Amino acid sequence: MTIQIGDRIPAATLAQATAEGPKPVSTAEIFNGKTVALFAVPGAFTPTCSARHLPGFKDHLADIQAKGVDTVACISVNDAFVMKAWAESQGIEDGSIVMLADGNGELTRALGLVLDGSGFGLGDRSQRYSMLVKDGTVSQLNIEQGGEFKVSSAEHLIAQL
Repeated sequence: MTIQIGDRIPAATLAQATAEGPKPVSTAEIFNGKTVALFAVPGAFTPTCSARHLPGFKDHLADIQAKGVDTVACISVNDAFVMKAWAESQGIEDGSIVMLADGNGELTRALGLVLDGSGFGLGDRSQRYSMLVKDGTVSQLNIEQGGEFKVSSAEHLIAQL
């Protein structure tokens, strides 16, 4: 079942790249007591994700934060090393956008947002979406249909804040 507005983010462990290597981080650490703009991409370095999705959140970061968002985070079913390299290639290695690796798809499955990318040799990935999470509860949820890129954009989420 797909997560809905009003649902709590399920417990899961993700990873973040650090100077010491990948660090486990719980969903409680990320979401509890904070307002988080989370967006998910099917894969780091993929065309739409690299050309439009992540850059949109980077370009509008100050606007999002000005609307009361504490953390902007990007999640993908990739490992922490890939997420770190992608952040560096996009010029956001400063941590301004928290790059979360859901390497085993644990959170993606728990959210009910798995995308079957096996037809493209990608295996299970995440659907493209954005959500606003307030103190661990989903208050906005924007899931893309098919290969579209509309409702998960930074601009769409800003309009909902």
